[in-house]
Amino acid sequence: MNTAFLRAAALSALVLSTAARADEPQTTAWRILADLTTEIGPRLPGSPREAAARDWAVARLSALGLANVRSEAFPIQGWVRGEETARLTAPYPQALHITALGNSAPTPAGGISGELVYFPSFQALQAAPDGALKGKIAFIDHAMRANQDGSGYGPYGQARRQGPSVAAAKGAVAVVIRSIGTDHVRNPHTGVTNFAKGAAAIPAGAVSNPDADLIARVARSGKPMQLALTLTGKPQANLPSGNVIAEVPGRDPSLPAILLGCHLDSWDLGTGAIDDASGCAIITDAALRLRAQGQPLRTVRLLWAGSEELGGFGGQAYAAAHADQPHALAMESDFGADRVWRVRFRLAEANRPLADRVAAALAPLGIVRGNTVANGGTDVEPMIERQKLAVIDLDQDGTRYFDLHHTPDDTLDKVDPVQLEQNVQAWTAVLGIVANEPGPLGGL
Repeated sequence: MNTAFLRAAALSALVLSTAARADEPQTTAWRILADLTTEIGPRLPGSPREAAARDWAVARLSALGLANVRSEAFPIQGWVRGEETARLTAPYPQALHITALGNSAPTPAGGISGELVYFPSFQALQAAPDGALKGKIAFIDHAMRANQDGSGYGPYGQARRQGPSVAAAKGAVAVVIRSIGTDHVRNPHTGVTNFAKGAAAIPAGAVSNPDADLIARVARSGKPMQLALTLTGKPQANLPSGNVIAEVPGRDPSLPAILLGCHLDSWDLGTGAIDDASGCAIITDAALRLRAQGQPLRTVRLLWAGSEELGGFGGQAYAAAHADQPHALAMESDFGADRVWRVRFRLAEANRPLADRVAAALAPLGIVRGNTVANGGTDVEPMIERQKLAVIDLDQDGTRYFDLHHTPDDTLDKVDPVQLEQNVQAWTAVLGIVANEPGPLGGL
């Protein structure tokens, strides 16, 4: 039986079971997740809704009794979405489902039309001669497939992150990519792109996977393709953003703190449930459960970062603002809410016994020990690199993550409360060890 069909059926069953619940869970994690996505919804960086989310977060974290709750503002180079349409006009007229990529330059209000040139991969685009795309629109295909650790996002995501810049350097007037996703429904996936220094910014969008399949079939026929494209979203400077910070104070304030990261902002197509309201819900509930066990030795600081989606601006702003404050260890939750299946470490050799204790505590939850080095994530990475922190990664099952990532389907009903609870239990177990460790915590 088709693997994609099985994944879709499993997702449908999860959605139906979630919708059928008479009573929602009452854990702190679920309430944060449900209320943030319901009361605030999409939280595009620099937008009024991201600002509303910061106010909401300060109020909620204060109500939960966390200490030193505050918002720390910073400006960003933002981006504002506009009109989005695409139509294959030759050789066969077909409407396409498209979304603009963050940082896309706008087309004229009336759109543009041009020859659509097919590239089966980002590498094929790179190999095209300079000037080969003058006056044309590039289409970049790829072959991303679902896997548990989500590792395909790095290589296949090049089509989105770097593809528009490369296409512009070769003369393209616009670029369209196959969505960086593993679903087979007609939802395009948005996400940020970046133009290299000196490269001309051009309109850039992503079509849904079924529409990309259509373009690939037509390309194989050898018939010339023409595309009509309208994407009026545009960059906008000096938009307001900010981080929200809260703490569980430790008994010994002289010990460097434990930093827990997530991001408060989201893309604007869905309500940002898996990316990343769930991460903020997980780390906050775990910190509160740690506090309920008694005041920890070390302070635990929560960073609900802003503007992650447009380039990790919140993590960078936090590292700059708190560079003189020592931290011991960093962790991040930003890969949805499906079960944690693996733990990985970046610890000094002297902390191997600590890693052994953490792995043993997680084993009853079905979490295995990985043999690769932890990296933390976008929101905590700047501080990790600045202070050479210890890192622990609690890796979630990413098999279906890129079915939903950056799409209109990133909504609350896709979160399984049982798996969400397993995440909170795993984080609580880890915090119970590292936040009460009196000895030095060293990274690599």
